[in-house]
Amino acid sequence: MKAKGGKAVYGASVGSLMLDAQFPRIPGDIGNALTWDFPVHYKVVQHASPDRVVRRGAEGLLKSFIDAGQELVDMGADGIATNCGFLSLFQAELSAALGVPVAASALLQVPMVNTLLPAGKTCGVLTISGSTLTDEHLAAANVPHGTPIGTTEGMREFTRAILGNEDELDVEAAAKDNVDAALRLVREHPEIGALVLECTNMVPYAAAIEEAVRLPVFSMLSFINWFQSGLRPRRFAAR
Repeated sequence: MKAKGGKAVYGASVGSLMLDAQFPRIPGDIGNALTWDFPVHYKVVQHASPDRVVRRGAEGLLKSFIDAGQELVDMGADGIATNCGFLSLFQAELSAALGVPVAASALLQVPMVNTLLPAGKTCGVLTISGSTLTDEHLAAANVPHGTPIGTTEGMREFTRAILGNEDELDVEAAAKDNVDAALRLVREHPEIGALVLECTNMVPYAAAIEEAVRLPVFSMLSFINWFQSGLRPRRFAAR
């Protein structure tokens, strides 16, 4: 048997482009390496603060994300993900520039989830910032017009701590924000048959949300697990 080279680092197929942030990343968060059952390459994109990406449309950052993504590909990543759903804006550009599959946003799951649901049901979206999640973000991820959207914005802890890039997070309060926002969304839109969590920092609360709303909940965790399974299919021993 001959081994084949060509990479600097081996054994990790997914490369994750990270915001330049200091808020706590608890287990379940995409930026916490303990979240994964497989190794992941990480690269922080300098000056890509949560406020700049989420509230200011990632202005002036496309080249920085492409350059960082290329570093991950050069290192050995076979596919690139990001850790912010608002980076759906860069999906097409990153895919074209990097030459590998790109999963820029959890929002890309919405059309697929809609396909899974029974007639009369639709996928809803829970976002960290409803006031700045624009039609442009949604269109870039092929999210259908009129998709119900809920948000944790204006609540006690989650949006303020994450977008404010604070160095402390009240985890119980953040969980309550997410659960309460999800409950309000499905109460206002009984046609919802499943939820997609736009924000990657919502992943630690997905189980609590599912328990509260009694609907399937998809997140960047579910998306990257699926993504990884295509980049590196599981091998089975022959019988």
